[in-house]
Amino acid sequence: MLDKLNSVEAKYEELLALLGAPGVQSDAGQYRTNAKALAEIEPVVDRFREYKSVTSQIAQAEELATTDDQEMRALALEEVPPLKARAETLIAEIKLLLVPKDPNDHKNVVLEIRAGTGGDEAALFAADLFRMYSRYAERQGWRVEVLSTSENGIGGTKEVVASIEGKLVYSRLKYESGVHRVQRVPATEASGRIHTSTATVAVLPEAEEVDVAIEAKDLRIDTFCSSGPGGQSVNTTYSAVRITHLPSGLVVSQQDEKSQIKNRSKAMKVLRARLYEMEMRKQQEAIAKDRRSQVGTGERSEKIRTYNFPQSRITDHRINFTTHRLTDVLDGNVTELIDEVVTYYTAEQLKEVTTVGESQ
Repeated sequence: MLDKLNSVEAKYEELLALLGAPGVQSDAGQYRTNAKALAEIEPVVDRFREYKSVTSQIAQAEELATTDDQEMRALALEEVPPLKARAETLIAEIKLLLVPKDPNDHKNVVLEIRAGTGGDEAALFAADLFRMYSRYAERQGWRVEVLSTSENGIGGTKEVVASIEGKLVYSRLKYESGVHRVQRVPATEASGRIHTSTATVAVLPEAEEVDVAIEAKDLRIDTFCSSGPGGQSVNTTYSAVRITHLPSGLVVSQQDEKSQIKNRSKAMKVLRARLYEMEMRKQQEAIAKDRRSQVGTGERSEKIRTYNFPQSRITDHRINFTTHRLTDVLDGNVTELIDEVVTYYTAEQLKEVTTVGESQ
């Protein structure tokens, strides 16, 4: 750990020297790159230097505590506890700063929710989940735009795809990907029997054109007349768009807008996000093949959460966390649940960072 911190400090000094070099100062692009790299490691270096200063003061105080001068010894012993407390705080802060940053945390997201097993009840639950995330987004000051939706006619949602834009959206929602399960008595159930249904949530970081290169030759774009529930035509012009990405086989359809151009733009946004997610997943599997896969990377087979209506209970199975605020959560007050999951996975990452004390 100390070797790593000394290496970071050396890199910091190297970057400082580079920023002062005439050649770098005359090259705006190079200057920006180095300034950004310097800013990223500066908090670690600041705390590491303070840590070294504090440990030096502890050593001096402990040495003074061995003198024959009782007054000096008493003063030295009085100084040690607060200095050690500060050193422990600095260690914790350094470890947190060394946790690898997710480059996608600042991105907007494409949220996809699909009804799973359970028929109409699953579609109703999918609608509940979308309402929950939409209200949470409102509370965060984020903007939600529905890109496409398919309803079942009784207030349920077979599938909804939406864009959510705002500050650090992906960092807050990335662990929501997975299978969500609901246990409740459907309104149509006369015998009062509890049914179990599921809905799938996928949170995809929105990819810019620079993130994913899509060649025109790799796309097949078909246009058709949009249709409403039951298949009736709602638009006599060929405004609906279906885009097929030939290399991956991914297909995205968009028909919510009356304009073919707008439908194509929305379809490309979804396609780009899905391709970006696929690439991320490949990289993560290559880097951490034998590790437990991280939630939010597109893994949809895992049941992550159960919403039990009879007991007004929500259980997150990944972290063994339970709350009985079901109605409140479904109304968009998801902060506690999200905080618990983010805290858990941050702690998991912290375990991989060796403590400063263990390396001394």
